[in-house]
Amino acid sequence: MSSSSPVIRLACTSQSYDWGKLGPESKVAELASAVPGFTSDANTPYAELWMGTHPNGPSQTLDATPKPLKSLLNEQNLGMKIYKEYAGDLPFLFKVLSIRKALSIQAHPDKTLAADLHKRFPDVYKDPNHKPEMAVALTPFEAFINFRPLNEIVAHLKEFTEFRTIVGDETAAAFEAQAAKASAGSVDENKKVLKSLFQKVMESKQELITQQLDTLITRIQSQGLAKKGGLYELVDRLNTQFHADVGTFCAFLLNYVKLSPGESIFLAANEPHAYLSGDCVECMAASDNVIRSGLTPKFKDVDTLVNCLTYNYGPADTQILRGESYKATKHTTLYDPPIQEFSILRTSLDGDTKEHIDAIHGPSIFIVTDGQGSLEYSHAAGKKDSVNVQTGHIFFIAAGTPITLTGGSGKKPFTSYRAFCA
Repeated sequence: MSSSSPVIRLACTSQSYDWGKLGPESKVAELASAVPGFTSDANTPYAELWMGTHPNGPSQTLDATPKPLKSLLNEQNLGMKIYKEYAGDLPFLFKVLSIRKALSIQAHPDKTLAADLHKRFPDVYKDPNHKPEMAVALTPFEAFINFRPLNEIVAHLKEFTEFRTIVGDETAAAFEAQAAKASAGSVDENKKVLKSLFQKVMESKQELITQQLDTLITRIQSQGLAKKGGLYELVDRLNTQFHADVGTFCAFLLNYVKLSPGESIFLAANEPHAYLSGDCVECMAASDNVIRSGLTPKFKDVDTLVNCLTYNYGPADTQILRGESYKATKHTTLYDPPIQEFSILRTSLDGDTKEHIDAIHGPSIFIVTDGQGSLEYSHAAGKKDSVNVQTGHIFFIAAGTPITLTGGSGKKPFTSYRAFCA
C-alpha cells in the first residue's frame, strides 16, 4: 500500500497522561499494540490515541519509509473545498480515550472568545479556533454534560446541606424562588440565577470547600451511603481522585450521564462538561483551547468559565445521542453534530456481512476498534484493491473513495469508526 494509494495505513501516537487506564486495561494500549514494535507496560497509563496531523502527535504512514500524514495532503485527497477552506490540512483531530480518573470540569470557547483569549493570553490559549467535540462510547462511559434541570438542583440543595452551605442561604433561596416559577418565568431569569449559583460555588474559598467536603465525605462513609451508588458513590469517588476540589460539587449541578457503547454526546462551545470514566472515540475541531475550573491540577480560569457559559439546562437523557442510519446503508450509524469540521460513522458487521459506503467528498480517518474483516476500495482509475484489517488498524481514506467493508470470522463483530469532513 503506497503513499499514492487512496487508502493509507497509519501509525498513530499514543499519549500517556495520569488519568489514563493502565496497561492491559486501556483500549488505547490495545489499539496502539497493532503497530509493530509497540509494547504495553502494565504500570503506564495509556490515555489517548491521536489520529491526524496535530504537531504534538502527528500520524505517519506505516511503511518502510514513514512519512508524516500532513506531507501527503493535497487538493486531490482532501477535496478542493476542504483543501481551500482549511489551508491544506485536516480540520479535525480524531482520538480514542481510555479514562481511569476524571478529566477536568471544562468548557471550550466559541470562535469569537477563542480569538480574544488567544490574543490576550497566548501562553494559555494556544490558538484562535473553537473546539467543539463529540464522544462515542466504546465501553460503558460516564460524563458530566450541561446543567441539570432546575428542580433537580433544588432537590440537591435540600438533600445535601454541605452543598447549600457552600452556596449560602441567600443565593440558594433566590434560586429556589425562581425555580418554583420556572415554567412560567423567563428563561433569561432562570439562567441568571443558575449563573449566580454556579459562580458562588466556583468562587468559594478553599477553606470552606475543604471543610464542607470533609463533612460530606465523613457522612457518606460512616453511613455506608457510597454502597447505594448514584451521587453518593460519585462524590466519594471524585473526592478520592481530587481531594477537597471544588469540582466535586459540580456533581449536584451538572447532568451525570452513563453511555452504553454506540451512544454519544456532543460538547458544543461554552457548555460545561467532564469525562469521568470509560473508553470512547472522540473527534474535535483542530484546537487546544480548554477553559478549566475544577478536578484538575492545571491552571483554573474560573472567571472566564463562569462568564462564557450559556447556562443551558435540561434533562440528562436529552444530552445522549444515538445517531441515525447513514444513507442507504444497513449497518452504519451517522453521528452528525451541528458543525462543519467533522462527522463520525460507526459500522458494525457480523460474520461475512458486507457494507458498501459511497464515496465521501472530503477526507476521513478510519479505525477498527474490534474484530477483523476486510476493506475494499477503488482507485481513481477504477482499479480495486482489498486489505485485511483487524483491531487497531488505522487508515487515511482520500476524498472521493468508495469502500466496501466485509466482516470476518472473529468472536467479536467487526466494528469501525470513521471521522470525516465533507
